[in-house]
Amino acid sequence: MNKLLKIGAAAILAASVLVGCGSKGGSDDDKTIKVGATAVPHAMILNDVVKDILAEDGWNLEVVEFTDYVTPNTSLEEGEIDANYFQTLGYLNDQNETRGLHLKAVAGIHYEPMTIFAKDADSLDALEDGATIVVPNDFDNEKRALTVLDQAGLIKYDADSVADDGSPLDGIVENTKNFKIQEVEAASVPQYKDDAAALVVNGNYALEANLKDSANAIFVETPDIEARTNYVVVKEGNEETEKTKALVKAMTSQEVKDYIEENYGSAVICVF
Repeated sequence: MNKLLKIGAAAILAASVLVGCGSKGGSDDDKTIKVGATAVPHAMILNDVVKDILAEDGWNLEVVEFTDYVTPNTSLEEGEIDANYFQTLGYLNDQNETRGLHLKAVAGIHYEPMTIFAKDADSLDALEDGATIVVPNDFDNEKRALTVLDQAGLIKYDADSVADDGSPLDGIVENTKNFKIQEVEAASVPQYKDDAAALVVNGNYALEANLKDSANAIFVETPDIEARTNYVVVKEGNEETEKTKALVKAMTSQEVKDYIEENYGSAVICVF
């Protein structure tokens, strides 16, 4: 009987050792920070600069690239990533409300002015009556794009008149040249370069598509910097975790600021 008890005790001890080894592996996993980002400039900044900064402090950065503006937030909500970096406060607030998400901005990094591009026209005046202008179709970015058209003098637009459950197009109060506004997913806007007279493009997608090399930038937005800054975002409740603190410290470093200024010029403006 005593022999059986000794065997059982030994088995329990061996299992405990194995469990201890497994726990140590989990601890190592906790040193990995998974951040979702669109490719340019966000993922480039993370991979080219932030990864090395975090490594010096003992963290492993894993960058998950997304090609749209929706899944980086749903993935964060579901716990598949620890943070994301791609969006403005306006877009974040809209997504929290419309999709029932619980995400918080923790650090503002940069902003990218929206730009009106045209393949054939070399000025705003060259856009013909009835021409098609392509804009992003999500609520916040479409209102922003229409505001840019207002700044350019192509239409008159009242963003404040648009109801939360209405269409951004409802805010158009004057369109004397009868421009046709075509709404498409934000990431797809550059693909319409050959089909539309003009595009209003988010800065990251313009950079990714190298639009400046194949189309004319005929107008650049004068943005509300606070509203248009791109933020590091985490799940509500994780604002003060060690991962978040380490990520924010690295993201707001001088190295990141220098990289942005050297590589993107006026297309990406650092805000810290």
